[in-house]
Amino acid sequence: MIANAFVRTTQRLLRDPLLFVKAASRIKLRSYQREVFEAVIDSVLRRKGLTFVVMFPRQSGKNELQAQIETYLLSLFSQLPVEMIKVSPTLKPQALTAMRRLERTVRKNILVSGLLRKEGGSLYRLGSASITFLSGAPESNIVGATASVLLEVDEAQDVLCDKFDKDIAPMAASTNATRIFWGTAWTSRTLLGRELRAARAAEAADAIRRVFVCTADEVAAEVPAYARHVQEVVSRQGRSHPLVRTQYFSEEIDSQGGMFPPDRIARIRPQGAPFSVPPAGPNPGRQYALLLDVAGEDEGVRGLDGSLSLANPSRDATALTLVEVSLPERNLSTPVDKVIHTPVENAAAGSLPFYTPVRRWQWIGADHNELLRQIRQIALEWRAQAVVVDATGVGAGLASFLENAMPGRVIPFVFNSASKSKLGWDFLAVIDSGRWREPSYSADLVAAESTHQTEFIRQLENCAFSVSTGPEQHIRWGVPDGSRDPSSGDLLHDDWILSAALCTLLETRSWFSAAPALIVPAPDPLKATERKY
Repeated sequence: MIANAFVRTTQRLLRDPLLFVKAASRIKLRSYQREVFEAVIDSVLRRKGLTFVVMFPRQSGKNELQAQIETYLLSLFSQLPVEMIKVSPTLKPQALTAMRRLERTVRKNILVSGLLRKEGGSLYRLGSASITFLSGAPESNIVGATASVLLEVDEAQDVLCDKFDKDIAPMAASTNATRIFWGTAWTSRTLLGRELRAARAAEAADAIRRVFVCTADEVAAEVPAYARHVQEVVSRQGRSHPLVRTQYFSEEIDSQGGMFPPDRIARIRPQGAPFSVPPAGPNPGRQYALLLDVAGEDEGVRGLDGSLSLANPSRDATALTLVEVSLPERNLSTPVDKVIHTPVENAAAGSLPFYTPVRRWQWIGADHNELLRQIRQIALEWRAQAVVVDATGVGAGLASFLENAMPGRVIPFVFNSASKSKLGWDFLAVIDSGRWREPSYSADLVAAESTHQTEFIRQLENCAFSVSTGPEQHIRWGVPDGSRDPSSGDLLHDDWILSAALCTLLETRSWFSAAPALIVPAPDPLKATERKY
């Protein structure tokens, strides 16, 4: 009798999908999850064969929802030889993580716990129903699998369109299986972006809902802890940062264009601030750092005397930016724009520094021995607590010599496609959170600094970017070769931007306590180093 009662209860719960989840798994789906759950189950049970696009922000319960849908369908069809397919961008870790999540969800379900069996490496059965987990990586060999009731593509923004069209789409071609594209917003050129537009067009034609786009605001309305998390991310990176817009507010970004549009540049320029004059030297109680972008490797040539110089001096320059590093007020009621300059008294955990350019220097065709001498002198004069150096190519030698001259103060940075992409994302976070602040100069009073600042702004205005497809989310960015200042006709570079962006390397340092005194070796070891060079 007990067994018969259990069977009847199970059958009754299976007739009510939401009750099945709530009673068997003791989980109550959130409202934005329930909408997707009911639409997908209805399409599967009524053999509608609809294609859904589900765009949720990070950490909002998308993967839990997937596992509940899969568990319910495996349980419902356990007496039938139905097949489901789930494709992730990679086998490790994404497909393996999805498999473990299904195992955990079934294990917690009191009606089917212990009934899930794993066959082979990625196929699971519950009774006669099965689900197979596959990798959608470009090199994966997944041709031949069939989805009879459900085909899922998880993180669809990271699966290439060609891979889907050639190897994945045929899996549901002859079965009228329901298809779901899950993911987080990225660009319109991704598979998720393409299917989003197709689904919206289908909605417009028959008024059947296929698109479910949720934002951080909707999640926060139901999960207070999530609201606090998003607030912290926005305060750290800025609401307009591309990763905040896409991963939390489900807003697509352009795949290419200007990296610093007018509204972003406006964030770094003071509004109505009085004119200022750069200080002649360091102010007591304030901390400073140097950011050095070295002329590119292809510009370096060695003369007969062994010195290095630029092969094409007009193309690029070595740019040095001196920034004052300050911290936000400990008092959270204080407006975010107010900063102070006594970091020892404001060691609020998690606070990130603000950067204000104080002076800028530029060298074209300068010998690296002379650069070393001048930069060392500037660091001593301003008591720089850190010197971030472009250590790419010929910059590696300069970084090494500076480390010998200022032990423990030099932070080397090597440019490559991945590191420059991260540098770009991180610099956008600094700007979008309002932590880079250009002073307001009068061109009449401070001609040199005003000129350098104008060049920096011109470079920002002409800096372009393009976004890669795939899970790396790399960006390529910089001022395109041949760009010219529209007012003067002069060639534009990106040396000032790269110099400024190196401030992101300072985020790893603690600015909450006084730094030790700057120790510089005596002149003789420095000369010996120069002779070796």
